[in-house]
Amino acid sequence: MTPLSSKNPSQRLRIIVTGYVVRLPLAGNVWCYLQYVLGLARLGHDVYFVEESGDSPYCCYDSDRNTSGTDPSCGARFTQRAFERFGLGDRWAYWDEHAGEWLGPRAGSIEKICRSADVLLRMPAMTDSLKPWLEEIPVRALIDHDPVFTQVRNLTDPGARRDSDQYTAYLSFGENIVRGTARVPDDGYAWGATRPPVVLDAWPVTPGRVDASFSTVLKWEAYRAVEFDGTSYGMKSASFAPFQELPGRVDAKLELAMGGGGAPTADLRRLGWSIRDPTELSSSLSSYQDYLQESKAEFSIAKEGYVRSRSGWLSERTGNYLACGRPALVQDTGFRDWLECGEGILAFSSPEEAAAGVEEITANYDRHCAAAREVAEAVFDSGKVLPRLLEDAFRLSGSNC
Repeated sequence: MTPLSSKNPSQRLRIIVTGYVVRLPLAGNVWCYLQYVLGLARLGHDVYFVEESGDSPYCCYDSDRNTSGTDPSCGARFTQRAFERFGLGDRWAYWDEHAGEWLGPRAGSIEKICRSADVLLRMPAMTDSLKPWLEEIPVRALIDHDPVFTQVRNLTDPGARRDSDQYTAYLSFGENIVRGTARVPDDGYAWGATRPPVVLDAWPVTPGRVDASFSTVLKWEAYRAVEFDGTSYGMKSASFAPFQELPGRVDAKLELAMGGGGAPTADLRRLGWSIRDPTELSSSLSSYQDYLQESKAEFSIAKEGYVRSRSGWLSERTGNYLACGRPALVQDTGFRDWLECGEGILAFSSPEEAAAGVEEITANYDRHCAAAREVAEAVFDSGKVLPRLLEDAFRLSGSNC
């Protein structure tokens, strides 16, 4: 085991953040990883974003052409624009396995930077084995954005377990795993809890529009359902059926910016849902942000796996809605175990609760808008989330060394 860093989380640290940005240049996805980099930089850390292509011939999505291949140029342009917006334009590099070369502003120095780093925040949790430039970083935290699916993968895929064994700390959005109230299979790792960070000043409060739509951005089918010990854990498509007739039960506009194949778009439109193609609104950080701010509130279904496992998961997207003063009405994944709901954020488990939530937000809209920002400040503020993440990464790494 690599010796624990001689530094501590209260000092200025050199931190490597990984993720999918070049490979998936869609704004909703990019905001997720960018807020780690930006939030850590705002805390005074020396932070860099490092991405790897892997060896898949379909690793890079080209949003300009709506095709997938190995060419990272579309994603690299998006990444540069996104990082430059916040003064981070020289803080990223991309390893192109197919070309055998580094791209990005830190291409010539990133391996040296990585080898002198104190902390690795590895996202997503399904990434491959660590490259040589990452494997000796003293504190290596695996950040699980996808609770239950990550744990089942560790239990059923020897390759995934081999890769997961490379880390010194394990932190999950499944907060109820730590609380002991989740029904997530035990994969043998000592998971801590974390939350998606939201850089609040990047999401200013704007006036809410009472005549706008409840909205969300979603992928109908992200990947196939998984099964473990007789229980199936599905996608949002598996959660949606009980709520599909909701537009006919409420006096409000409901909209889905929905990607992914297989969605019954025509049927949903007949039932009263407005359906948007998420591609256009995801074309830049600003267009995505505008979409959230132009909405009345969020209405969102969760993956069936999160609901069935009672993981306690909440999304970064919900944090963004709340930060700009938009109430959130979201399917309960067990987060009511740790978060008081009813002002700004409301949870539902049934169609009746969903309809009541729409009516409550509409009837008391200004109050819920004000409370939404308060919830974001209390729960998602990167200035609170990220210091705790680093403290837990060091603590858990110490216990695993």
